[in-house]
Amino acid sequence: MCMAYTIEAEDLCKAFGETRVLEGVDLHAERGEVLALLGPNGAGKTTTVRILATLLEPDRGTARVAGHDVVRERRAVRAAISLTAQEAAVDGLLTGAENLRMMARLRRAGDRTRELLAEFGLEHAADRRVETYSGGMRRRLDIAMSLVSRPQVLFLDEPTTGLDPRSRAAVWDAVKHLADDGTTILLTTQYLEEADRLADRIALVAGGRIAAEGTADELKSRVGRETVELFFADAETLEAAAAVLGGRRGESSLHVGVAGAEDVRRVLDELAERGLPATRIALHKPTLDDVFLALT
Repeated sequence: MCMAYTIEAEDLCKAFGETRVLEGVDLHAERGEVLALLGPNGAGKTTTVRILATLLEPDRGTARVAGHDVVRERRAVRAAISLTAQEAAVDGLLTGAENLRMMARLRRAGDRTRELLAEFGLEHAADRRVETYSGGMRRRLDIAMSLVSRPQVLFLDEPTTGLDPRSRAAVWDAVKHLADDGTTILLTTQYLEEADRLADRIALVAGGRIAAEGTADELKSRVGRETVELFFADAETLEAAAAVLGGRRGESSLHVGVAGAEDVRRVLDELAERGLPATRIALHKPTLDDVFLALT
């Protein structure tokens, strides 16, 4: 059966008492795509993941994962997915290898223990009790356990929170390899750099709705164009340049919007013609931080 989307959700709504968490969320992700959900705390990211993973029922709306309805076909959905929640779900009394073998038996999957230990850099600790692991090692083991059955869809709910840069990089590499192999990944994260590095598309959640969706570059272009930051020898020259170019003055520099290299050259030529040369320039692109702040 050929499916256009591995994840598709339409008009998802969810309330807890008087608190409305989701107000009509629409999501779509194709096979092998990494879709990141970004948003402030309480925006509805985890609630969306829990509905798609069959842990909650929506009050309204529909969703299908791996071709199966998340309400009517829960068992089929659960057979096709894995979920890594915000808290690591590992048994501290077992070794790393024993945790992986136990999960493989529960999922009726083949034994990939050695392969996964190597992939997540845990071979040296395979026979140690997990209670002796660092927080980063426990997190990497938790993600490895979610992969024993080679899921069609993997939900990662803030998977690298609290990890050091080396451990975070190891998780990022694993996510990229999974997507390259065809696994669809829905990722929630508080790290904007993580979404920028990993996601094919980003959905920004705010107020229980999708406030914006697109590639990182598409979202950045929505909040402004590139700017060139111009530094001058003294405050007088800075003042005069601002009168000529406009732009936004900083404490010691001037920010001017530009549209590519030719526009930068035009700005510099205009300053030179007026005897107002810049001593230094820096080119800035909009970041996901700018997107996040502007749209939430």
